[in-house]
Amino acid sequence: MTLLIRDARPGDVRSIAALASPYAARRILVAKELIHYFEDIQEFLVAEDAAGGGIIGCGALHVMWDDIAEVRTLAVDPAHLHRGVGSALLESLLDRARRLDLRRAFCLTFEVDFFARHGFHIIEGTPVGEDAFAEMLRSHDDGVKEFLDLASVKPNTLGNTRMLMDLDVP
Repeated sequence: MTLLIRDARPGDVRSIAALASPYAARRILVAKELIHYFEDIQEFLVAEDAAGGGIIGCGALHVMWDDIAEVRTLAVDPAHLHRGVGSALLESLLDRARRLDLRRAFCLTFEVDFFARHGFHIIEGTPVGEDAFAEMLRSHDDGVKEFLDLASVKPNTLGNTRMLMDLDVP
């Protein structure tokens, strides 16, 4: 299989939502309304089977502060698991973070081994200072609330592991 990783387009939103839906149903990903995928489309990359198999994976990079972004909605079609699709998407998202001169990438995941193989390590708490924390509290984004480890999102994140990666930025 030849894989093509590219920026997502609005026409990809329904495919992204379809990829994420089974994971959201199992509470592995946060369930989102279709409108939220449209609003966030510029954050997404998609993986296509270059032989015409359509979109088989997706992932997003959400900038949270001046030095950190969250890897979100990393999903692969179950028929294409364990073929390097998730790894290729993650590496592309991390490359995007480096091009933005970010220093760290965060994820909230059940897939600890997968992210550990890519250089993430388990953390406790929220890896920002008090000033950033206070500013981030003003966000309306549920993912930012998850990042801040707020009690109001605990039912959505129970059992997830908080992980962080230090990016090699020159």
